[in-house]
Amino acid sequence: MWSVLWAAVRSKAPYVTFPVAFVVGLVGSQLEWFLRGDPPATAQDEKSISELREDRKLQEIAGEDLTKVCFFHGVNLEEGWT
Repeated sequence: MWSVLWAAVRSKAPYVTFPVAFVVGLVGSQLEWFLRGDPPATAQDEKSISELREDRKLQEIAGEDLTKVCFFHGVNLEEGWT
């Protein structure tokens, strides 16, 4: 009797596993939502890391005179070769 039952369970396992896993996941998700409550509101105006880096780089060069380039690969453009 047990061998017939186990054979039936083995052959129908894919059809039984998905609904059971779905129900377990749904119950776990609802339980987690109930215990934690509503998620906190996220800040919409928060900048990404690349945006923060770009802003920092722009602030660094804001006070510089970009027309005067002093050194370029060992060449001092104001004095000639070094």
